[in-house]
Amino acid sequence: MQDIMKLCDVVRQTDYDIHLCHAHGHLEKVYENALVHRLAKLGLRVKQQERLTVRDEDGTVIGAFVADLFVEDCLIVELKATKSIEEEHIAQILGYLRASRVEHGLLINFGSARFQIKKHVLTDPRKGGRMAGVGMVFTNLLFSVVSFASFRG
Repeated sequence: MQDIMKLCDVVRQTDYDIHLCHAHGHLEKVYENALVHRLAKLGLRVKQQERLTVRDEDGTVIGAFVADLFVEDCLIVELKATKSIEEEHIAQILGYLRASRVEHGLLINFGSARFQIKKHVLTDPRKGGRMAGVGMVFTNLLFSVVSFASFRG
C-alpha cells in the first residue's frame, strides 16, 4: 500500500508542477501529453489512452473503456479540463475502477484556476481492502474518496 501512495504523491506533484507551468486554458490533451512526458522522464511506465477490458461477474468480456493514463499498471489517471469536477466525472473514474478491477485512481482537473485532484480507492472490505478476483459481486463494494488537496495557481 505504501508504494501506491508514493506513486500517487509523485503523480500529484508532477500534475501540480504542470499546473504551475501551463496554468488553465489548454485542451485536456495538452495536459495529458505533458503528464506522460514528465512521468516518463522520471522513469515511470505510463500508458496513454490505454484500452482496459470490462468483464461481467463471471469473467466474460463485455466491453472496454479507454483510460487517459495507466501508470505502473496499477493507477488509473483520468484528466479533465473543465470549470470544476462534476458528479459524472467521479462516476466515470469509479466506473473505470470497478470495471477494470484496479484499486486506485486519480481524477485531475486542470481546467479551473484552482487546481483540483482527488484520489479514489475502490476496496472490498471482505478482502482486507484489496480488490477481489473476476467473480466479485460489486454491489457489496465500499467506495472511499480522499481529496489530496486543492492548490491555488
